[in-house]
Amino acid sequence: MVGRVFLPTKKVLDFPITALGFNEQIQTIMKWAIAKESKAVCVANVHMLMEAHWHPEFASVLCNADLVTPDGMPLVWMMRRLGAHYQDRVAGMDIFLALCQLMQTQNISISFVGSQTEILSKMRKRLEQEFPQLQIAVMEPLPFHPLTETEDTDLISKINSSGAGIVLVSLGCPKQEHWMAQHRGKIQAVMIGLGGVFPVYAGIQKRAPRIVRDLGLEWLYRWIQEPRRLWRRYIKTIPPFIWLASKQLLSSSRLAGVFLQETGD
Repeated sequence: MVGRVFLPTKKVLDFPITALGFNEQIQTIMKWAIAKESKAVCVANVHMLMEAHWHPEFASVLCNADLVTPDGMPLVWMMRRLGAHYQDRVAGMDIFLALCQLMQTQNISISFVGSQTEILSKMRKRLEQEFPQLQIAVMEPLPFHPLTETEDTDLISKINSSGAGIVLVSLGCPKQEHWMAQHRGKIQAVMIGLGGVFPVYAGIQKRAPRIVRDLGLEWLYRWIQEPRRLWRRYIKTIPPFIWLASKQLLSSSRLAGVFLQETGD
C-alpha cells in the first residue's frame, strides 16, 4: 500500500485547501489514477466549507480528504491573502475537461457514479463526440435511498473489475463526500466529487461566462437559473462565510504584525 503524501495546504476557516496550481493538482490526480490508488478528492466552495463548519462529522471527512481543490473564487482569494499568492482556481468543470483530455492518451478509463440515467446518457453522447478516445468503464446512476450491503458490494466489484483509474461522483454535497470517504480503501481509483458538473456538461444547466466566474459571481448566475432551490442555501451560507473569513484575515494580519515586531527587535 502506498503511503499517504501530504500536499501543501492553506487553511481557510480551519480547513486545509490544497495550495498547488491547477496543472500540478491535475498531474497529482493523474499520477494516482495511473497507480490505481484509492483516493478522495473534494472540490470545495463556500457551501462545502460552511457544511464542514457546522457539522463535525463532515469536517472530519473534509480534513481527511487526499486533495481539496479551491473551486470557489472566495477560497482562492482567501488563499492568496494567506500567502499562496499565485493560487489558481481549480474548478470542477475544468478538472473534468482536463482529465478527460489527458486520459485519452494515458489509456486510463473513467467511471461515473450517481446522478440520473437521462443526465448520464446525455453526458456519454457528448463525451463520445468531444473525447472519442476516452474509455468509459462504468456509468451507474444511484437511487435516492442508500444501497444495501449487497448492492454496494456489487458496485465496488463492478468499478474495480472495470479497471477504472478515476471515478467521478455526483450525489451532491455533502452526500458525495461522505460516500467517497466510506469507499476509500475499497474502490481502487481516484474518487472525485463533481455533483454540479454533470447536469452542466449534459446541457441541462448552463455554466457562467468566464468573466462572471473570474469576478466570483458564479453563485449569482446559478441562483438566477435555480432561484427556488438555491436561495435558502445562499442566504444561509454566504453571510456567515464572509463574517468568518473576515475574522480569520484580521487575526492573520494581527499575528503577522506581532511577528514582524518581534523579529524587528
